[in-house]
Amino acid sequence: MPRLRKAKIVATLGPSTSDYDTISALFHAGVDVFRLNFSHGSHEDHRRRYDIIREVETKTGRPISVLADLQGPKLRIGTFEDGKVTLATGAEFVLDNNPAPGNRDRVHLPHRELFEAVKAGQSLLLDDGKLRLEVLDSDGQRIRTRVTVGGQLSDRKGVNVPDSVLPIPILTEKDHIDLQFALSLGADWIALSFVQRPEDLDEARTLIAGRAGLMVKLEKPAALDTLEEIVSSSDAVMVARGDLGVELPPERVPGVQKRILRLCRNHGKPVIIATQMLESMISSPVPTRAEASDVATAIYDGADAVMLSAESASGAYPVQAVTIMDRIIGEVERDPLYPSLLDAQHELPLPTRSDAICAALRDVTQTIRASVTVTYTTSGFTSLRAARQRPMATILCITPRLATARQLALVWGLHSAVSQDVTSVDEMVSAACEIALREHIAKPGDTLAIAAGMPFGESGTTNLLRIAQV
Repeated sequence: MPRLRKAKIVATLGPSTSDYDTISALFHAGVDVFRLNFSHGSHEDHRRRYDIIREVETKTGRPISVLADLQGPKLRIGTFEDGKVTLATGAEFVLDNNPAPGNRDRVHLPHRELFEAVKAGQSLLLDDGKLRLEVLDSDGQRIRTRVTVGGQLSDRKGVNVPDSVLPIPILTEKDHIDLQFALSLGADWIALSFVQRPEDLDEARTLIAGRAGLMVKLEKPAALDTLEEIVSSSDAVMVARGDLGVELPPERVPGVQKRILRLCRNHGKPVIIATQMLESMISSPVPTRAEASDVATAIYDGADAVMLSAESASGAYPVQAVTIMDRIIGEVERDPLYPSLLDAQHELPLPTRSDAICAALRDVTQTIRASVTVTYTTSGFTSLRAARQRPMATILCITPRLATARQLALVWGLHSAVSQDVTSVDEMVSAACEIALREHIAKPGDTLAIAAGMPFGESGTTNLLRIAQV
């Protein structure tokens, strides 16, 4: 049976969600995309979960998307003589290249590139922003700072540098290994961490070589300076609000989130809102009202998907978290205000044949009150452009490629079905009606609005609009 909602749900798998029964329950509760987080777990853990996902896919007959999230470079301090210290506000503290255990005056920073990148007056954040240092000077061997927000600091805590574009390779040695493994499994999306500039995508794009979609995680303030170029260069975007919220003042994050959503809609790129969406459900069977409102806001703003992290990976109530998220999305999408808000954000079509057809498809669908919008696609491009228009009717995406159907499981409003290529307009109409009935998204007498390209089977030829009755 099809989902009765447009926005999609992404759930992270982990220790709480590693067996067949739980992963199957998550799918039936509403998960469209499963995330494998390569910051945690072994390759064997991820292979086992991936195999279970594909088993669920086979048994249900529904394409399921798998997102492989690469760890990216992690900046961390070294260790302390006693395992931890307390930094007093106002005190000086040095980060240096001496690997000896640290004390309350200094600690090792095993990232040589930072010594050249930071400048006096900039900030360094430690332990997810709990402690804040102001850089006084750096001589290439040591960074001398003043503690502006003190507290307890223990071994190997993270370092954030919000004020600099860091000259760090975007893919670490671990990422290279994880990327090749994820591609060998058959992951549909690869999420790239720590992106700061458009050129950060180049190496990953070359290595992926079209075998998966490239998703950019926006978690660095530096990325906002070239946001449009980064979005344009990606296949999809994740708003990683956890790290973004460490390096940006918290009051800026909601506005940045809306800006990213609007830009992704303009470019027709799927966008996920992630991090702390239902975080209290890690240990509670119900979310806070603020969390429910946070999820709802993302849906009202037109997000393609919302994501659960620790809630589903290691929490005590993973299936309940998905169920609640599904219910919140459904409630928003039943609100009469929802279509008008999406219309208010409506982007004009670009001057291309595919956009002209997809814009007309949306208008025709609403004018004749078609039950289903149908797109025929090989690469997924036509369906993405149709989803950009945000028609209220379900978009039935018919494709001959299972890989395309899986990738599109992430996209707002799309219900994908795999079918062999058609060779004529009559066959196109007949197949669309048959598949719409088979997938339970239309019934006899319903009207379909169909977009396709001729010659059939060729990518980038969207040039045909047809109305049909089931």
